[in-house]
Amino acid sequence: MEITPELRGRVDDLFCDYAFCIDDDNPEIWPDFFTDDGLYEVTTREADQRALPMAIMRCKGMGQIRDRITALRKANIFEDHHYNHIISRPRLTANGDGSVHARTNIVVYRTMHDGKQERFVVASYYDEIVEQGGVLKFKKRRVVLDSRRVDVLLVYPI
Repeated sequence: MEITPELRGRVDDLFCDYAFCIDDDNPEIWPDFFTDDGLYEVTTREADQRALPMAIMRCKGMGQIRDRITALRKANIFEDHHYNHIISRPRLTANGDGSVHARTNIVVYRTMHDGKQERFVVASYYDEIVEQGGVLKFKKRRVVLDSRRVDVLLVYPI
C-alpha cells in the first residue's frame, strides 16, 4: 500500500473510530477493528525493550478478542469509569506485503464515577494495518506503556 493522502485519512478515521468506541462505552464493536487472526497486546516499554515475552493483556485471534469484551461486560467487577483518548498523528510506513505500519503516541485520561479525573496511560501504539474487503483493520495492535507501573483497573482496551 502506498501512503497517499486518501490512505492517511482512512487511517485517521480508523484510529478515531477505535478510540470513540472505547470512550463512548461501546466496546462490543471493538472486535470489528481486528482481522480474524488479529493480535491485541498491552505491554510496558521496559518489557518491549528487553524483548520479554510477557504482556499485561494479550488477545490473539477473534475468539480471545471477543472474550475480552464478554469478560468486561459479564465477569469483571470494577468501579465505573470512562476513558478519553488523545491521539497524535500516526507515522505511517508502507510494507512490501501491502500492509501499513503505524506508530502513534497516546494519552488516555480516566474519569471515575465520582468525578475524579487523572492521566491514566501514556503510551504508544505500534500497529500493523491491512485492508480486508475495502475496510482497514488491525492485524496487530501493540500498546506499549511508558511506565511499568500499571493501574489494576485496566479492564477496557486502550
